[in-house]
Amino acid sequence: MIDERDCVLHSWCVQDQWQAPMIVGGRGARFWAADGREWLDMSSLAECSHLGHQHPRVVEAIRSQAERLCFVTNAWGAQPRAELANLLLEVAGFEGGRVFFTLGGSDANEHAVKFARQAHGLPQGWVIARDRSYHGASYASMALSGDSRTAAQVDAQAFRVSHVAPPYAYRCPWHSPDPTTCGERAAAAVAERIDALGMHDVAAVLMEPNAGTNGIVAPDNYWPALRVATQERRVYLIADEVMSGFGRCGEWFAWQRHGQDGVPDLMTLAKGLTGAHLPLGAVVLNQTVAEHLRSKMLLTGLTYCGHPLSCAAGVAAIRSYQDEDLIARSRHLGQQMYAHLRAMQNRLSLIGDVRGGHGLFAVIELVTDPSTRVPLSAWPDMHPGLRRLLQRGFEAGVSFAARGNLLILAPPLVIEETALSDALGLLEKLLLELETELAEETHRSHAR
Repeated sequence: MIDERDCVLHSWCVQDQWQAPMIVGGRGARFWAADGREWLDMSSLAECSHLGHQHPRVVEAIRSQAERLCFVTNAWGAQPRAELANLLLEVAGFEGGRVFFTLGGSDANEHAVKFARQAHGLPQGWVIARDRSYHGASYASMALSGDSRTAAQVDAQAFRVSHVAPPYAYRCPWHSPDPTTCGERAAAAVAERIDALGMHDVAAVLMEPNAGTNGIVAPDNYWPALRVATQERRVYLIADEVMSGFGRCGEWFAWQRHGQDGVPDLMTLAKGLTGAHLPLGAVVLNQTVAEHLRSKMLLTGLTYCGHPLSCAAGVAAIRSYQDEDLIARSRHLGQQMYAHLRAMQNRLSLIGDVRGGHGLFAVIELVTDPSTRVPLSAWPDMHPGLRRLLQRGFEAGVSFAARGNLLILAPPLVIEETALSDALGLLEKLLLELETELAEETHRSHAR
């Protein structure tokens, strides 16, 4: 086999440090390499393989569509594109809305902003987003993101993006020990920023309703308060559901946990849309936004917009979520996982906070001391000990994901209960080993 290190640039890594096995197959929550090694996937790779690997229904839908029609541009109709759009509007409850298909999450967020500005008649309208957020790695989506890794590459102000403090209850920017108060202050900060910029000059607020690689899960009152603040000021609310959608947080879309109090004007999708079997993103617009655009020229386009193969995969994915009752399953297993992690927190001083649990998504924040909440490493750096933990998990046949001082758990929604339990048991063992090693290192340091 060809060694990728000789010919491929890999994302989010130092190139000469990249070394990974050649993956040749998978089934359910497991995947395997050419040399026969196998791993249980506890992160759905990039939080995207919601249906596991090689889901038979999706694979068959791709094969069947390829035999009929591989490609036709968006200038022509395609049955799987129309079917998928209708399914998305149905599960979102966006009757009378419209769907614009993209290639992934970054361009979905860019287009959502473009549509919000056009619908408002504000081609240079301000967009308010959050510090410590992630909306993609293209230039416009880097501007939208409050990501310290890429901040130096782009001038957010030049893109008419303004960032506010996040609803990070564990480390509340307003120094409140109460999550509800922190949520209120974070939503109020958005309202205050709209007022400061002038509501007639602000096109949209773009936020992640729940799961994100930033590891922040907002207090329950935050999203409804954000919806009130934006509605009162006639500013569109865009929900970035790229990571949190399709059952990841126990609902079709994370905002649905709040019922009618949480309905956004637009939302962006990718990842679980096809269960990562093929690339596809989408912007879903409610009826009001769609009506503003209905008689206007849409000056945008992507060659592969609504690619029939990807849309066929999306249709099969949604039917699989429905027929296998995977949204409810995620909610059930997520509660189990969260309870297990909270019990683990009581036994390990290394765990400062556990967040999530609405579905199969949870964040473990690691600290040196739970009383002081000093992070194991400064964000977004990763402590060498956490890298050792990941490697030990890898050697034990489980693929865990981490970022900074966070462990991010997001297994496929099809994971077996026993496999999930075993993986959490292994994780506790690995965290205990790390905690012991760190204590020994501290003791040796003091002894000097």
